[in-house]
Amino acid sequence: MSCAELVPQVFRQPDRLSRSSGQSVYEEQFVKGWPTVPRSEPSVVPVGGATARDARLLRRRHALVVVLTFLTGAADAVGFLALGGAFSSVMTGNMVLLGLSAGRGNAELAVTAGSAIVSFIAGVLAGARVAGAARPDDPVWPRRVTTALGLELLVFLAFLVVWEVNLPDHSERVDLTLLMLSAAALGVQSSAIQRFGVPGLSSTYLTGTLTSLIGGVAARSPWHRLRPKAEILLALMCGAAVGALVALHQPAWAPALLLVPLVTVIAVAARMPQEPAVESPASV
Repeated sequence: MSCAELVPQVFRQPDRLSRSSGQSVYEEQFVKGWPTVPRSEPSVVPVGGATARDARLLRRRHALVVVLTFLTGAADAVGFLALGGAFSSVMTGNMVLLGLSAGRGNAELAVTAGSAIVSFIAGVLAGARVAGAARPDDPVWPRRVTTALGLELLVFLAFLVVWEVNLPDHSERVDLTLLMLSAAALGVQSSAIQRFGVPGLSSTYLTGTLTSLIGGVAARSPWHRLRPKAEILLALMCGAAVGALVALHQPAWAPALLLVPLVTVIAVAARMPQEPAVESPASV
């Protein structure tokens, strides 16, 4: 066997082992710090500097998704406690509430949960149009993801204005408008994260993340493989805890709790390089 034939097999071996053990390529990139060689180009050997750069960018992307998940938890807490008892991002929970409202004959709950669902769907549609679909030549953080988060920021700025105007009188009708704005914003965020094309990566719907984490624990997977999932779930709970405290005790600051994390993510993401990754993020 020639050297030209041997080198690609050496680099492709970890990928084969990873897939046989149930570890996703995203986890392999995040944990091991270097991406695999695309199978369509077996003769391309990763350059050390490029792979190190991609590993850093993958870790940075994960950190930004964790921050967005904190925002999600805060928005859900604010929505549930202060805006009518429905969620901004947990649409399965809102569907259950919609079913409960039918069983109990509670028209008010039906309107609240139904409005949140419709608004979230509208946000997903708008976000998908802005973010686009994952592409084989995508960088680790495509620019259109940042553009979609900019749209989310605009929706939350409208939320800020309506919140501050409504705060003194606290009209229930305006509360419903605020819930709809929050749900639409998180729908946009959901579509933005989908642009990465990474199965299981989300900042809004996280039951699958919990299932994967517990399944990994049952399979005695190493902690470094479970840590990214645990960090995302912990961020959700921390965001919900902080959001509950702010909504109950300092409601005037609730919009800031949503805006500050989002602005931080956009500011960092705007500086992410746009060169394609060695291993396309859209394929993991």
